[in-house]
Amino acid sequence: MANTEEITTVRATDKAGRRFTRARFLALLAVLGPGLLAGLADDDPAGITTYSQLGAGYGYQLLWVLTISTAALILFQQLGARIGVVTGQGLVGLIRQKFGARAATLAIIALVIANIGTMAAEFAGIAAGLELFGVSKYISVPIAGLVVSLLVLRGGFRNIERILLVLSAVFICYVIAGFQTHTDWFAAIQGAVIPSMPPTRDAVLIATATLGTTLAPWGLAFIQSYVVDKRLTVSDMKYLRIDVWVGALLTGIIGFFVVVTCAATLHINGMTVITDASQAAAALQPLAGQFATVLFAVGLIGAALLAASILPLSTAYSVADLTGQPAGLDDKVKQAPLFYGTFALVTVVGMAIVLIPGAPLVPILILSQVLNAILLLPLLIFMYGIARDKRLMGEFRARRGMAIVYLVAIVVIAISILALAYFTFFVH
Repeated sequence: MANTEEITTVRATDKAGRRFTRARFLALLAVLGPGLLAGLADDDPAGITTYSQLGAGYGYQLLWVLTISTAALILFQQLGARIGVVTGQGLVGLIRQKFGARAATLAIIALVIANIGTMAAEFAGIAAGLELFGVSKYISVPIAGLVVSLLVLRGGFRNIERILLVLSAVFICYVIAGFQTHTDWFAAIQGAVIPSMPPTRDAVLIATATLGTTLAPWGLAFIQSYVVDKRLTVSDMKYLRIDVWVGALLTGIIGFFVVVTCAATLHINGMTVITDASQAAAALQPLAGQFATVLFAVGLIGAALLAASILPLSTAYSVADLTGQPAGLDDKVKQAPLFYGTFALVTVVGMAIVLIPGAPLVPILILSQVLNAILLLPLLIFMYGIARDKRLMGEFRARRGMAIVYLVAIVVIAISILALAYFTFFVH
C-alpha cells in the first residue's frame, strides 16, 4: 500500500513538474521576438558586407572585435528592453522627457537621415542578391518594397512578428556556407578570443565599422519601442532577458560564420577587398562551389528583407514617440497616420535612391554608417542617464556595479569612434 502511495505521489509530482516546465516554455514563447528581431536585423547587407571585408581582409585575426561587439550588443539591448518594460515609453520620448525637446529633435533628425541611408543599403542588398540570379533591380526592388509594405499595413502585430521570425531562419544559410569551406577552426577560435590589431588605418576602420554595424542605433531604438508595442510587463523581464541573449548571440554567431567563410576562401586566395556582400557571394563560387554561393546570396536577400521590414518600423516608432502620436502595429492607418506615414516615407525614399541610375550606393552605405557611429555615442549616454534615473526607473534603476560596466563600454566605444574620426580625417 505504501509503495502504491509513493508511486502515485511521484507521478503527481512528475506531472506537476511537466506542467510547470510547459508553462514556463509557453511564457518564453509569448515573450520571444524583440531581442531576436532586433539582434538578427543587425545582420543586414551593411553588416554582412562589413563582416565579409573583415574576413577577406584580415582572415581570422580580427574576430575578437566581433566578440566584443556581440557582448556590447547584449549589454545595451538588454538595457533598452528593460527601460521599455519599466517606463512603457520609447527611447526618443524618454530623451525628450529627461534631456529636453532639443536633444530629442536632434536625435530623431540624425536617426531618420541615417536610417534612410541604411534603408537604401537594404534594398541595394536585395537588388544585388537577386542580380546574381539574373533579376533586374528595377523588378526586385519595387516588388520587395510592396511585399514589406503589405506585410506591415495588412498584418497586425502577431502575424507580422511570426512572419519576421520565420524570415529570420534564412540566416542558417551562412552557417551552412561556413561548413562548406575548409575553415581553420583552431585559428578561428584563437582569433575570436585573443586580441590582435595590425597598426594600420584600414584595420582600425574595419574594426570600428564592425562595432558600429553590430551595435546599430536603430536597433536600440527598435527594441525599446517594440517591447512597449508588445505590451510586455516587469513580470516578463526574465524571459525577455533570454530573448535578448539568444538574439544577440545568434547575431554574433552568424557574423562569425560570414567572417570564417570569407577568411577560408577569399583571404587565403589573396582576394582581400570586398566592396559589397554580393561581390563576396559571387567570389565564393570558384573557391567554395556553387552551393556556397547560392547560400550566401539567399542569406543576403533574406537578411535585407528582414532589415527592410524592421528598420522603417524603428524610425516610425521614434518619430511617433517624439510627437506623442499613436504608434502600434495593431493600430489602423487612420488611427496612427504619422506612424505609418513615416514607415512609408523611409521605405519609398530608400527604394528611390537605389533605383536612381548610377546611384553611388557604396558612398551612401558609408555615409549611413558614419551617421550611425556619430549617433551611437550620444544615444548610449542618453540611455545611461535614463537607466540611472530613479524617478523614471524606480527600483529597476542601474546600480553602481552595472553603471560602471555601462561606462566602461561607452568609453571603449568612444575611443573606437575617435579612432575612426582620426584615421578618416587626419591620416592619409
